[in-house]
Amino acid sequence: MALGRGPALCLLVVMEMCAGGPPRRASCPYPPSQWCSSLQVALQCQVQKQCMELSATRQRRPPVAVALYYDSLCPGSRLFLTQQLFPTWTLLQDVMELTLVPYGNTQELQNATAPFSCQHGEAECQSNMMEACILHLAGPASLQIIHCMEAAAHILQAARPCVELYAPVLRWAAVEVCTAGGRGGQLMRTHAARTRALKPPHVPWVTFNGELREEVQDRALGSLFHLVCDLYKGGKPPACTGAPVRLDRSLC
Repeated sequence: MALGRGPALCLLVVMEMCAGGPPRRASCPYPPSQWCSSLQVALQCQVQKQCMELSATRQRRPPVAVALYYDSLCPGSRLFLTQQLFPTWTLLQDVMELTLVPYGNTQELQNATAPFSCQHGEAECQSNMMEACILHLAGPASLQIIHCMEAAAHILQAARPCVELYAPVLRWAAVEVCTAGGRGGQLMRTHAARTRALKPPHVPWVTFNGELREEVQDRALGSLFHLVCDLYKGGKPPACTGAPVRLDRSLC
């Protein structure tokens, strides 16, 4: 599932509101990083005007499409997701379109009670399916939730508090139903088809703009941040150039 862009804009929204804009209402359950993640969230938090104005000032160039194919309990996958992918997305999300595919080296079985076999055991099958359901249900908050889970010592135990922290409107029961039911299996089979289409097969594997090239993969594993900066064809974000950013010095 492709994850939307927008939280970087919210820093500017917060600054503008502190400088005298309308306050956020108590009915908004989302953290500031998600205020511009969707029109629904912006309306609920009453910052739609600021989000639209800030979005209109952005240069319209195609973002770099990054897709990560991974296993939820694979040490290499977890290291890449928590130490490279999430920090890069945090800084460059306005020029990235991110897709996560939690399946990896899972195998489909002709078994109604245990339809999948995972490299790191049954716990990985469960966490792969749970992350697939979170991607389906949580929308723009998905990456923050999955990063929260992957950075924890016990992924499955961390899932519920991570969901409640970053997607407070999403009912945990919906995640459980998806993971235990047929919808989770459908999502896993979709991810299986996408993962099998990779040539050559490798996990974790990163594609850029739909292309799979080994030399680019090597660069991604070395420094994903610098690679995304190089691949983006529009005006480089300040994080890429190291240019100083002048912040509003108004006091709240």
